[in-house]
Amino acid sequence: MAAAVGGRGERLSSSSPTGAAPQVDTGKYVRYTPEQVEALERVYTECPKPSSLRRQQLIRECPILSNIEPKQIKVWFQNRRCREKQRKEASRLQTVNRKLNAMNKLLMEENDRLQKQVSRLVYENGYMRTQLHNPSAATTDTSCESVVTSGQHHQQQNPAVLHPQRDANNPAGLLAIAEETLAEFMSKATGTAVEWVQMVGMKPGPDSIGIIAVSHNCSGVAARACGLVSLEPTKVAEILKDRPSWYRDCRCVDIIHVIPTGNGGTIELIYMQTYAPTTLAAPRDFWTLRYTSGLEDGSLVICERSLTQSTGGPSGPNTPNFIRAEVLPSGYLIRPCEGGGSMIYIVDHVDLDAWSVPEVLRPLYESPKILAQKMTIAALRQIRQIAHESSGEIPYGAGRQPAVFRTFSQRLSRGFNDAVSGFPDDGWSLLSSDGSEDITISVNSSPNKLIGSHVSPNPLFSTVGGGILCAKASMLLQNVPPALLVRFLREHRSEWADPGVDAYSAASLRASPYTVPGLRTSGFMGSQVILPLAHTLEHEEFLEVIRLEGHGFSHDEVLLSRDMYLLQLCSGVDENATSAFAQLVFAPIDESFADDAPLLPSGFRVIPLDAKMDVPSATRTLDLASALEVGPGGASRASTDASSGCNRSVLTIAFQFSYENHLRESVAAMARNYVRAVMASVQRVAVAIAPSRLGPQIGMKHPPASPEALTLASWIGRSYRAHTGADIHWSDTEDADSPLALLWKHSDAILCCSLKPAPMFTFANNAGLDILETTLVNLQDISLEMILDDEGRKALCSEFPKIMQQGFTYLPGGVCKSSMGRQASYEQAVAWKVLSNDDTPHCLAFMLVNWTFM
Repeated sequence: MAAAVGGRGERLSSSSPTGAAPQVDTGKYVRYTPEQVEALERVYTECPKPSSLRRQQLIRECPILSNIEPKQIKVWFQNRRCREKQRKEASRLQTVNRKLNAMNKLLMEENDRLQKQVSRLVYENGYMRTQLHNPSAATTDTSCESVVTSGQHHQQQNPAVLHPQRDANNPAGLLAIAEETLAEFMSKATGTAVEWVQMVGMKPGPDSIGIIAVSHNCSGVAARACGLVSLEPTKVAEILKDRPSWYRDCRCVDIIHVIPTGNGGTIELIYMQTYAPTTLAAPRDFWTLRYTSGLEDGSLVICERSLTQSTGGPSGPNTPNFIRAEVLPSGYLIRPCEGGGSMIYIVDHVDLDAWSVPEVLRPLYESPKILAQKMTIAALRQIRQIAHESSGEIPYGAGRQPAVFRTFSQRLSRGFNDAVSGFPDDGWSLLSSDGSEDITISVNSSPNKLIGSHVSPNPLFSTVGGGILCAKASMLLQNVPPALLVRFLREHRSEWADPGVDAYSAASLRASPYTVPGLRTSGFMGSQVILPLAHTLEHEEFLEVIRLEGHGFSHDEVLLSRDMYLLQLCSGVDENATSAFAQLVFAPIDESFADDAPLLPSGFRVIPLDAKMDVPSATRTLDLASALEVGPGGASRASTDASSGCNRSVLTIAFQFSYENHLRESVAAMARNYVRAVMASVQRVAVAIAPSRLGPQIGMKHPPASPEALTLASWIGRSYRAHTGADIHWSDTEDADSPLALLWKHSDAILCCSLKPAPMFTFANNAGLDILETTLVNLQDISLEMILDDEGRKALCSEFPKIMQQGFTYLPGGVCKSSMGRQASYEQAVAWKVLSNDDTPHCLAFMLVNWTFM
């Protein structure tokens, strides 16, 4: 638009559809004064698209606009919206262009590094060929040091030269260690000191997490990542140094000593403790030197290594029950990008002393892929998450900012880790037992020390003497995909949880708890409703509130009939995200859901133990019916080699309960029996969902192969044709050799329910199971009334006589609810009466057309 002297000019165009740009130019040119533009801009800020009445009101309220016609005002707002849209689009394209330029630079550097690595490998390959073809030239030294490698690779494989002892009183000596660490870290981050192999599935791109690689044939285990983030280097460094906020295995980081250096850098002596992933291994601790410095090109470097006898330096603290592990030269290289943002290189290289753990658990300590998932990728994800939150693109949920939900997630994870590890300095002590128990019972008589001073005290702890009791156990599982198992535990709580125990945990949040329950009390727990709160950028972790509807308990326990709430953290169940484990952690909360509410987390953690982890993930919906099917395809799938999935995994279970002192023994007995019952339930589920039962195509759901299912499918299609006069337009006819295959593959959800006063579902196709988020086994527990909203129920009631008389009817589009509480919309519904071979009514069928989750 042209700008006139003292104001802005606009060409008056003919009116166009609402929100569209002007189309026909009438040639009339309108000149606006600065005062008029200012008045219009004020209104635009409040309402970019004012109505006709609002524009007329504007002319009346602003005398300086009295000489402008309403149509001209309308055109001004149209043009102003166009300019705003163009500005935003230009800004977006500039951001994408900057990302692509930075990613191109990153890929060019990565390509140069790979070319150097290839050159070194070609040289080593040629040398080995020479030795093989000319044995006389070979040296008689057969030790491993005689193998010729590059200088950096050779230095990496062999122990470092011993240095004289250096301590914190000698800054020059520590600076020498720091500079050595910096050089070795840079050779790993941008050089070829480590042979890196890119992780499967990690593709570079402007919106990807980055380029992730793991070590091959090096001492210890190492992982490397490089990526782009939209935060400045100083903010990135601040996040990375706050390790407990993103490294879930980190228990504490204590900075023992800080020494400024002459070049503007900082040397820190750090003692760090980490949790053990299971109850079967000891935790690790580290004594390291961390060096922060700037480079000549404006980059920021944070590098770190352990201080040992070989490196020199002061000795660190020795804590009982911890095993000292070693950080080999590692760190972060943060380069500023043109136009804002940073390019990050991360190297994690550790020796976790794998020989000190049972042989079955050694893969957890020897796998560079697990290290990449737990540390390297976690650091990048935290930076990208905070950058995304800072952009303002994440809507606030439940009236809270994203940082509050991150804090809840950290507290749940940390509380579960504290329960699994049971550190004495947190107040934990083992309860006496005969030593033959597979379940460990620990008690903590100082719960406020464990929960923290920043958290509101629990009413139980403040009124009577008591503490926290934890029952925990670990067990090995065979042929059970961790993500599939945890997803089932999340979606089908009634299969393993005891309502009375849940109610006891919830009552601990009230000032007057009731007595310790027995298992499987009278009454029952109603359905669970999942209320999503927040999720991470890549959906690898999500936070939610679970509402457990209580019904039908005995009259002397009326409190149990109240709804109960759990704050729940679920990790590692998304098939599109990489994770070192799958975890389900939950804690009872009250209705207030305060930010500082006390949390007693309990839950499950499943960690795959085999190095072979690149197997297809499970489907979104668990089809346990496949494990029970008996048919032509069932036997062949059941006989398939189980090696197609995860062979072994370790399951860790920990449940925490508060107790009063005089009830401690009763609570301990209840907890022991409960955990034993939960373990038995999990084992039953594990047997049902093991790939050896589901077959190699665990990523595919198969229709049931029973004769009854085949008969029902033919009745559904035949009845639809008889009532409507047309066939169902099947969405997928390829390789469909039966009516059941056509029905199963159809994209619209087809659901069958019984003809009873309270209709219950009896069958659903693949899409029907997806929209209900259930399985064929659990389908019969869902009623038609549960999934329909008020409008849907009213529409069905009004049309039900028509269905019974004419055989079918069309229902308007609406909204339904899955078994997990998620809402899904559909454009139209068709309901028809399914007739058997003798034309008697068998059931009702519903087809939800073009459905999608909201």
